Amino acid sequence: MDKMNHAFERVKILVGMEVDEEQLVEGNSSFIDDFNRQCALSTKQRLYGFVTCFVAGLACTLLSMLVFFNPIKFGITFTFGNLLSLGSTAFLIGPKRQVTMMLDPVRIYATAIYLASIIIALFCALYVHNKFLTLFAIMLEFGALVWYSLSYIPFARSMVSKVMVACFDTEW
Repeated sequence: MDKMNHAFERVKILVGMEVDEEQLVEGNSSFIDDFNRQCALSTKQRLYGFVTCFVAGLACTLLSMLVFFNPIKFGITFTFGNLLSLGSTAFLIGPKRQVTMMLDPVRIYATAIYLASIIIALFCALYVHNKFLTLFAIMLEFGALVWYSLSYIPFARSMVSKVMVACFDTEW
């Protein structure tokens, strides 16, 4: 990791950005830390960014319902809305903390499934052009979004799991 950070510092020098000589020698600054420092916003700017991204994401998600019967357009707008809404929280807590929370052992699998379902939905909509696969990918994405969101609420996933088992229990 130190070699990678050192390489980033060298690239900064090549493109004319300012680099602290201490960081270059010590190598104690990581790329994520540097990125987080560059994203320093005031509280008002953070709230504006959050509201803008969240409203745009919500608008895309709701507008996707207008093209529901065209699964390809629906998949693109729905997924874009989800990405904007997910990105809006980075304004509130910062990109480093957002990534750290997403990679937390409690929600790493939910994050991986959610991000994979977004990629699958976009792949099915943009390259495969198969309406059935795109609709299936969107259902997978929605389920992954719910499961990912529940990971932020204490005991929510275990409660939903118990309710689902109780609802679909076939033994009388």
